[in-house]
Amino acid sequence: MNYTETLDYLYTQLPMFTRDGASAFKKDLTNTIALCELLDNPQHKFKSVHIGGTNGKGSTSHMLAAILQVAGYKTGLYTSPHLRDFRERIRVNGQMISEQTVIDFVAANQEAFKHIQPSFFEMTVALAFDVFAKEKVDIAVVEVGLGGRLDSTNIITPLLSVITNIGWDHMNMLGNTLELIAGEKAGIIKPGIPVIIGEHQPEVADVFIEKARKEGSKISFASEAKPKVKSKKSEDSALLEVSLETSDPELQPFNFQLDLTGTYQLKNVKTVLTAVDELRKQGFNITDEHIATALKQVKTLTGLHGRWETLSTYPLTICDTGHNPDGIQEVMKNIAAVQYNHLHFVIGMVNDKDSSKVLSMLPKDATYYFCKPDIPRGLDAETLQEQAAAFDLRGEIHPSVKAAYKSAQSAADKNDLVFIGGSTFVVAEVV
Repeated sequence: MNYTETLDYLYTQLPMFTRDGASAFKKDLTNTIALCELLDNPQHKFKSVHIGGTNGKGSTSHMLAAILQVAGYKTGLYTSPHLRDFRERIRVNGQMISEQTVIDFVAANQEAFKHIQPSFFEMTVALAFDVFAKEKVDIAVVEVGLGGRLDSTNIITPLLSVITNIGWDHMNMLGNTLELIAGEKAGIIKPGIPVIIGEHQPEVADVFIEKARKEGSKISFASEAKPKVKSKKSEDSALLEVSLETSDPELQPFNFQLDLTGTYQLKNVKTVLTAVDELRKQGFNITDEHIATALKQVKTLTGLHGRWETLSTYPLTICDTGHNPDGIQEVMKNIAAVQYNHLHFVIGMVNDKDSSKVLSMLPKDATYYFCKPDIPRGLDAETLQEQAAAFDLRGEIHPSVKAAYKSAQSAADKNDLVFIGGSTFVVAEVV
């Protein structure tokens, strides 16, 4: 098979979450373990950092990978989902793996797939670990796919575990209370391995503290660390000026620029810097200069897209992958900080999530452009329009994301704001 045929095989023959939803989520690690045993257990052949959480784990993973890369470490990065190219999921020093790597891996293991019957995600994780082992990376940053305890990535023994935060998402699989969701995310905490929690949330903090105690793992909350993080927009609108201020008069503030300009990134930055401190204690040589150099060019170094990303300026057009209540709350804060005359909101969602919480948070005075992301789990635009009407959100239906995007840009005046979001899969069609 060539690359196109190989991808078609992966997308059509293997159970896939973006297509099949919850039925593609396996309730144990048996398949991943079987695949990795077939590959001579590559997950044991490289060092790693494991990053989970509800929101921010992708940005956190990319920032940490960028820092390690600039510090001179050969760095693997595994994230999901991809936006445009399957190979975005697996990178070494910021470069996507080759098409031939994907072809060769599938060709070599296709017979085994028939017996093991892995999901698309399980196969991808095995491919990533195989690549990182063969490339002899110094360290890999591995993002959890969904949950933690039963996620395919959870067969690694990392140097450090990171959990960004807990919010409402995937309740049909992880549980319908924040405590239950936190319990699943806490499943990546390993015996004796330090864990960093990004945000101290009183309603779930004890879940992590108790799990860490049980595993004998040192736990710290990044949000409780002493340096205060402040930011302001740079004269260059593509950068955010960030300052870490300390109460210690003998220490100078640490100032740097960040090319991820959503203000919600400040929480993620603090998590990343706390992770860097832990890695320094474990012997990694990472200087403040490495950090500053990396954070100014995360997108260039790692290929990250879709996080409060400006697509054009007249009219100002921005997209963001935030899609659950906490993510949308951060999006709304950033929209509120923009000066504009009228908001044009291109929105699409998936059909297996409760949309009511998100829709209840959106402004009633915007014009909405309802569309369906081009995946089987996409929510029909007509259904979304009906659901939105219950919250007094009004707008027209469009046959595709690109058609909705084009209509919004055509209707907007130069001083208006066009925003595209509601789902990662909507953003994937415009970046």
